[in-house]
Amino acid sequence: MTAVGMLLLQGAGAPNGGLPLARPLTSDATGAVVPDRVGTWNICNPCGSGNDFGRATEIATYAPQIIALQEACVRNVERIRRYLEEVYGLVYRVEYGTVLRNWNRCGGLPWRPGGYGQAILSAAPMTDRVSIEYPDGGSEDRGYLAVTTLVGGRSVRVFNTHLAERRQGEVRAGQIQVLAAEVARHDRAIVLGDFNAVPHAPELAPMWALAPDTDPGCHPATTDADTDTCT
Repeated sequence: MTAVGMLLLQGAGAPNGGLPLARPLTSDATGAVVPDRVGTWNICNPCGSGNDFGRATEIATYAPQIIALQEACVRNVERIRRYLEEVYGLVYRVEYGTVLRNWNRCGGLPWRPGGYGQAILSAAPMTDRVSIEYPDGGSEDRGYLAVTTLVGGRSVRVFNTHLAERRQGEVRAGQIQVLAAEVARHDRAIVLGDFNAVPHAPELAPMWALAPDTDPGCHPATTDADTDTCT
């Protein structure tokens, strides 16, 4: 990693536009993709949309086999993938679940705006991509992306969703009905995403009826002095 970092140039005049110098990872960083590790991250667009290298560094720190991204513009994801490969040596495939074409949010030309929605990065090949937009997105178009890949040596359907914002519980309830019906069709599934709800929210009941929580000890802080117990 040190040798790679020394060869990278900064600035617009560098070859291929230049890349940032490799940022030291935390002590628990792996340096390679961790088989069967999965993660999810709402990367928040437009907030922080200019920090794709920071996002790549965060992903590289944990190096999951699968990372589900929400609020993702295609151009941001492409830069993240580039940094992951060229700076950190992590190669990810990508599939997109675009729900909006928005010039103001994702750039591009007025007649060819950038895509916005979900993305799944996977070190293993993905097949059978499906991107579905919910009939009612609430205040903004929302949907889910699904792919099939290998986790633990077995074929698994992986879902990535972004539900309606937190004050729109009734809308989320309808979205969960759509998502749960599709998840129920598969013997093995991993459901990732931004649900915009606490785990015990009533609208999430149909999902809990299908699958267990991977981290049941995780719960919100109960006082200002507490911290989340998620791992």
